[in-house]
Amino acid sequence: MNQADLPRWATAFALPLMNLLSALLVAAGVIYLLGESPVESLGILLNAAVFNPEGLGYTLFYAATFIFTGLSVSIAMQAGLFNIGSEGQMYLGGLGLTLVLLAFDASLPAWLLIPLAIAGSAIFGAAWAFLPGYLQAKRGSHVVVTTIMFNFIAANLMNYLIILMIPDGQQNPASRVFADSAWLPKLNGILPVLGETPLNISFIMALLALIIYGVAVWRTTWGYQLRATGLNQHAAHYAGISIGKTIIIAMMISGALAGLASVNSVMGSTHYLGLNFPAGAGFIGIAVALMGRQHPIGILLSSILFGALIQGGFDLSLEKPNIPTETFIFIQGLIILFCGAMENLYAPAISALLKRKEK
Repeated sequence: MNQADLPRWATAFALPLMNLLSALLVAAGVIYLLGESPVESLGILLNAAVFNPEGLGYTLFYAATFIFTGLSVSIAMQAGLFNIGSEGQMYLGGLGLTLVLLAFDASLPAWLLIPLAIAGSAIFGAAWAFLPGYLQAKRGSHVVVTTIMFNFIAANLMNYLIILMIPDGQQNPASRVFADSAWLPKLNGILPVLGETPLNISFIMALLALIIYGVAVWRTTWGYQLRATGLNQHAAHYAGISIGKTIIIAMMISGALAGLASVNSVMGSTHYLGLNFPAGAGFIGIAVALMGRQHPIGILLSSILFGALIQGGFDLSLEKPNIPTETFIFIQGLIILFCGAMENLYAPAISALLKRKEK
């Protein structure tokens, strides 16, 4: 039984919700085995990540990054590609914007400097995704293998480059702090209730990216070609679509979106380029894309969910020492398992229920 046999509401809403609840149920069992109450733990998590205004600000801050990495994985999936390299592409995006800021933050005004840095992040991310896309399109090298390799290459390359950037006398392996003109405006100026959180205009950028993604994929000729390539390359080829060109462009857009994910943390929070700043956001993007069914609304909700898990998890681990922070990495893995590898687990039951109602 597959999703094609089910109505749209079942595949878009019922199945993801049931898969998520299954993952959370297993997680509740683990929390119980750790000696804590799942209900009480859930209450602490929700209060810290959603009901507390400052906590909500942090949740949305994390969600902004996950929206970009989720879109990065989703746009590649639309072309039938599984981009595992968003982590490395985000890393290189951070390098691109940092090079712009280190060169010009003392000479350019903010209105020009910030767009240039954002463009640098997208260009470097796209460039890092170009070669895996080219190898897939022209040489048949599987994009999963090449993007995984490029993650390791990116990590080691960035380790070397960041060490070169360390100012004299500084012990922290990071670039110098950017000038104030390179800092993204925070949203607490508009919404002071959110408190002193790092939530910044990159969240608005992420929402705009969701809208552009939805229009481009489902309302343009290029989007039709992209989806046709992902559904059936042979049929798309006979329809006159250039498969190689579509794959390369899809991977470059995917890399650009991953590069843009670096803007939130580097320009909006730390204000310098540090080691391992992606912190797994590229891999969380895979879960966001799978759970969100590559749909803008689904990606938004999934990103907020994972942001809430991270923000609420910090507070929960402080209040409940028996629940280590690694528990939430485990929960993320469960969500990927149920929403990815086991996404059709409940499809037969839903189909049987619908057929029984028809009778």
